[in-house]
Amino acid sequence: MSDSFSELLASRTVSVVGLGVSGRAVAKVAARRGAKVIAFDAKAGAGGALSKELDNVSVFTDADPKSLADKIRTHARDLLVISPGIAPTSALYQAASAAPVEMISEVELAWRLHAVGPNAASPWLTITGTDGKTTTVNMLASILQAQGLNAPAVGNVGKPIIQVVDEGGYDALAVELSSFQLHLTKSVEPLASICLNLAADHLNWHGSLEAYAADKAKVYANTKLAAIYDLASEAALKMVQEADVREGCRAIGLSRAVPEISQFGIVDGAIVDRAFVPLRNKNAQIVAELEDLAHLAPGGKLEALPSHIISDALAAAALARAAGVQPEAVSKGLREFTPGAHRLQTVATIDNVAWVDDSKGTTAHATAAALASHAPNSVVWIAGGDAKGADLSELVRQVAPVLRGVVVLGVHPEFITEPLAKYAPQVPYTIVGQGSPTELAKTMVAQAASMAQSGDCVILSPACASWDQFVSYNQRGDLFAQEVAARAGQVG
Repeated sequence: MSDSFSELLASRTVSVVGLGVSGRAVAKVAARRGAKVIAFDAKAGAGGALSKELDNVSVFTDADPKSLADKIRTHARDLLVISPGIAPTSALYQAASAAPVEMISEVELAWRLHAVGPNAASPWLTITGTDGKTTTVNMLASILQAQGLNAPAVGNVGKPIIQVVDEGGYDALAVELSSFQLHLTKSVEPLASICLNLAADHLNWHGSLEAYAADKAKVYANTKLAAIYDLASEAALKMVQEADVREGCRAIGLSRAVPEISQFGIVDGAIVDRAFVPLRNKNAQIVAELEDLAHLAPGGKLEALPSHIISDALAAAALARAAGVQPEAVSKGLREFTPGAHRLQTVATIDNVAWVDDSKGTTAHATAAALASHAPNSVVWIAGGDAKGADLSELVRQVAPVLRGVVVLGVHPEFITEPLAKYAPQVPYTIVGQGSPTELAKTMVAQAASMAQSGDCVILSPACASWDQFVSYNQRGDLFAQEVAARAGQVG
């Protein structure tokens, strides 16, 4: 372990605001590295285990935001790491920003430790976007591991980055970054980076679409080799054009068509690299086949493969190739990739009807992509929940042609039913109503089954958060899958 790695935190006071997963990880790493840790949280008892485990950790808790804010202003010292879930408009954030200390993210602190540690030469490959981050980062990790690298997916998925950096031993990191995490991240130097897409989301946290986009754009800052963007995303192109990257960094475009120089694209069912090949003005390299992704299509049917899965694969391939991964590893990694829970998982096929769990599809953008590849009049859509103030009219208009029927969730079903009446009056729908999460799952599956016909796909892709009726999108997806499994057993 280098002296610099330990000295970065030794004998300093690190203030931690918010003892969620990343906050606890920061507190533990900082304390073990010799820092004095002062933590703040609204929940009584938060951090009790930390105080018992580590002698140099003090915890202040207070349910009153103003009182807790006063404690932050009074006790914060040296360096302050704030939870990504605490919005800039909150009293806690305002108090933290007013304290006479530097305020950073867990990601920023992790980078500073990485940059002086024994794995400083191991590249970070960073990914953000409104949708597709988790799929892409796990695809990338699968590809890197197929190359034989120790390269976990970290950040907004998996272990907190600071924990992985502290443990060491990695060859590369596939890093998923949310806009919350990027907000106070400033010195990360990724080898390659991408913003997959941009659509209105989390505006209550950021305050405006412009502020949200500005935080997403930080993923490109300081990029050393490849600033990657989807040619279909004008927002991402603008981010790349305005990014303050390192000298020699190239812009690499992604396309679903035949690629031009410095692009990745699709040719005759193959993913083709014209960016990281010798004499790219003349040459191209096939790095994978779309057949490598067939297992990710609903019911395993390649023709039903959602277009956004292809986009995610292009992004993962480009990031991996920037890191020197061989074509064979790209293909192998995509074939071996399994999607994360609740993201377009085919949980069963019953009487030639595919049942797909896409509970993680909590935005209109994600749901539109999930439904777009289906044939007309072939989808029973389970939709609705907490719309987070979004207008779902345009989504309903887009997906109307593929719908056979709709099962509507949510305390306020009108977010779905009103656009259906306007844009898809021919499509029948039912409203699940209210009840316990288990009752809701049983009802939604039964109603969907009554609508579906042979060859159809029933897909839970709500375009909404789950909080109005479920604990989380995980619970919503788990209960859906359990009810489908029960139905499969009954039919079988």
